[in-house]
Amino acid sequence: MQRGQHTPSHDPTDAAAGPSGRRQALGVGAFLLLAFAAGGIGSVLQGSDVGARYLAFERPVWAPPSWAFGVVWPVLYVLIGVAAWRVWRQAGGVGAAAWPLGLWAGQLVLNAAWPGVFFGSDALWAAVAVIGMLDLVVVATVVTFARVDRAAAALLAPYLAWILYATALNVAIAAAN
Repeated sequence: MQRGQHTPSHDPTDAAAGPSGRRQALGVGAFLLLAFAAGGIGSVLQGSDVGARYLAFERPVWAPPSWAFGVVWPVLYVLIGVAAWRVWRQAGGVGAAAWPLGLWAGQLVLNAAWPGVFFGSDALWAAVAVIGMLDLVVVATVVTFARVDRAAAALLAPYLAWILYATALNVAIAAAN
C-alpha cells in the first residue's frame, strides 16, 4: 500500500464503513427512538399536570424535586437506547440477540406502563407491583447484556439505580398516601 492510501474498513461495527455505517446509524437511531417512545407513551398514559399531582403527594424528605425527572429521564433514555444498540451490533443483529433484546423490549413496556398506573390511575400500590416487575426485568436485561457486551450492561447501571430509587419512593408515597 502506498503512503496516504486508505484501506476501506470491513468491520461491521465501523460507523464510517459505507453501507454498514448507514446500518449502524439507522440501528442506533431506531433503538433511541424506541427508548424515547416508551417515555412518550408513559407521558401520555400519566395524564396532565403531573408536577402538581406529584407535589400534592405526601413525600419522604429524600424525594427529588419534580424538575429532576425531566433532567434525568432523557439521559437515561439515551443510555437505554445506546445499550440496546451495542448488544444488537455485537451480536450481529436482532436474531442473534433475541433474548437480551426481548428483555430490553419488555422493560420498555413496563417503563411505559408505570406512569399510567401511578399517575394515570392513582393506583399507588399497583404501581409498586409494576415497578417491582420493572426492577426484575432490568436486572435480567443487565445480566443478559453483560454476556454480549459488558459496556452495554454498564450503560444500564444508572437506569437500574434510578428505578430502584424510584421503587423505594413509590413504596414510601403509597404508604404515606
